[in-house]
Amino acid sequence: MGNAPPAALEEVVIRRAAPDDIDGIISVNIECLPEHYPIRFWLEHIERYGDAFYVAEVGSRIIAYVMPRVEFGFAKLGTGMRRLGHIVSIAVRRAFRRRGIATVLMTASMESLKNEYGVQEVYLEVRVSNEPAINLYKKLGFTIVERIRNYYLDGEDAYVMAKEL
Repeated sequence: MGNAPPAALEEVVIRRAAPDDIDGIISVNIECLPEHYPIRFWLEHIERYGDAFYVAEVGSRIIAYVMPRVEFGFAKLGTGMRRLGHIVSIAVRRAFRRRGIATVLMTASMESLKNEYGVQEVYLEVRVSNEPAINLYKKLGFTIVERIRNYYLDGEDAYVMAKEL
């Protein structure tokens, strides 16, 4: 226990997001990512896809989230049209990274996307420079299926990564 920060001693709780979580979720997003969305966008995703939108909290403070949505479109893997889960955004506060929180959030969201929404495939976009995230997604079974040039506002490319559910 000696030099462990107090947060390391507290239990991390993973649960479905609720509309009351919106300020905490946005706070994590602002701290962690350069891409931001209007409050209505966040609330719509909680309302429409809440069974697969998860948060992680320590005490009453939200420290991470995963925000998905369900789409119907062309498969990223294989051919044809299918129900797709799209991981729109995931973030973990810096002080809580490398503890498996993102893995638990992604796994919970993907299970809910499959079981609650009938999703057959899940995909996401990730910055080509974000090696820790790319490695996490590969560990979870995602493969790189496409590179999108100038995807982000700052001009960085994105990989599209996908996985069968």
